[in-house]
Amino acid sequence: MTTTISWPARLPLPTFEGTSLEQQDSCLRTEMEAGPARQRRRFTQAPTRMPVRWRFRDVDFATFEAWFKLKVGSGANWFSIALLGGIGLATHEARFLGQGGVPYKAVPNRGGVWIVTSVLEIRERPMLDDGALEILLVEDVPALFSNIAALHSTLHVDLTDSIRW
Repeated sequence: MTTTISWPARLPLPTFEGTSLEQQDSCLRTEMEAGPARQRRRFTQAPTRMPVRWRFRDVDFATFEAWFKLKVGSGANWFSIALLGGIGLATHEARFLGQGGVPYKAVPNRGGVWIVTSVLEIRERPMLDDGALEILLVEDVPALFSNIAALHSTLHVDLTDSIRW
């Protein structure tokens, strides 16, 4: 990652409800006059759009507004944030894309709670590498995880108890 701006640690991460991943198409499709259409990859990195939703208390919303304007240039700059993906919670490089011409929408609720929604553009989502994919494609995954748990227990419980320092 090349960004030096981070999501403020004191602010909550986006909630799971309302979150989805929308992978942008990186292929170009050409319909042919006869025969099957041709399709080719235009580029190797395709950004992902991620609608997000936060629940902020008053002080958190005030912090968010100031951070948004002063640190990420009103949403123009990339920043790092932990987001949910296929490999779990991982750090992503994102920027505000917004929707409908606004970078985010903030709605006040009772009890000093603000519901903030936006769309983030994710530069490149962390995912399994080629080696991990090959293992998952050929192995019995439940048995593999069961064996890993058994090995962990053997190394960290059984052997630790038998060794006297």
